[in-house]
Amino acid sequence: MHYFQFNIGDYKSHTNHLDLLEDLAYRRLLDLYYLHERPLNSGITAVARQIGMRDHETQVKTILEEFFCLTEDGWVNTRADREIQHYHGKIEQASRAGKASAERRSNARSTDVQPNNKQEPINIKHKTDINTTPEGVSQSVWQDFVSHRKANKASITQTAITRIANEAEKAGWTLEQALSECVARGWKGFKADWVAEKQTQNGLTKTGQRNATVLQGLTRGLLGGQSNVQLLK
Repeated sequence: MHYFQFNIGDYKSHTNHLDLLEDLAYRRLLDLYYLHERPLNSGITAVARQIGMRDHETQVKTILEEFFCLTEDGWVNTRADREIQHYHGKIEQASRAGKASAERRSNARSTDVQPNNKQEPINIKHKTDINTTPEGVSQSVWQDFVSHRKANKASITQTAITRIANEAEKAGWTLEQALSECVARGWKGFKADWVAEKQTQNGLTKTGQRNATVLQGLTRGLLGGQSNVQLLK
């Protein structure tokens, strides 16, 4: 320990009977004990030398015998041992608190970066600015599409627009046509396969109409020829 609490009143009440050299010896013995946190050497001569009082072994011996206890490990001071134990207990407690605080901060940062399953995963699908109309799409069609998506509680993401554009290209449609079709049919998305059948049906209808027109023309031609024959007769 490089620091210990010093209670002046308590120290004075227990050392008021000491002379100057004895008081000096006691203060130096306490400093040595707290600094190394271990029992003092059992040899009085060695201890006196350690505290710089080799010429005052008598005073050193007096203090050791009054305020310390000789054990197999050396001279110990029970009051100092309690202070040292209390000091290390506070350090250990502060260390545990610091580790717990660091763990809470780490868990908080980990929670912050985890996606919220109840929210739109915007970290995966970046939102598109609904105020920016895509290239090739009229403002009116885009606003209709935005309103349509909001009504269906579907977010407008760059991924969704890109997917619709790709499917529109497969169908031979423009992005504007695809978005307009989504609004008209109440679709959240767009698939080329969804309009392929429609295009086929429209093609067949147009072919039937052309055939009917040709047939009507032929019929009128035939009827017209028959009338001329009758007139000739």
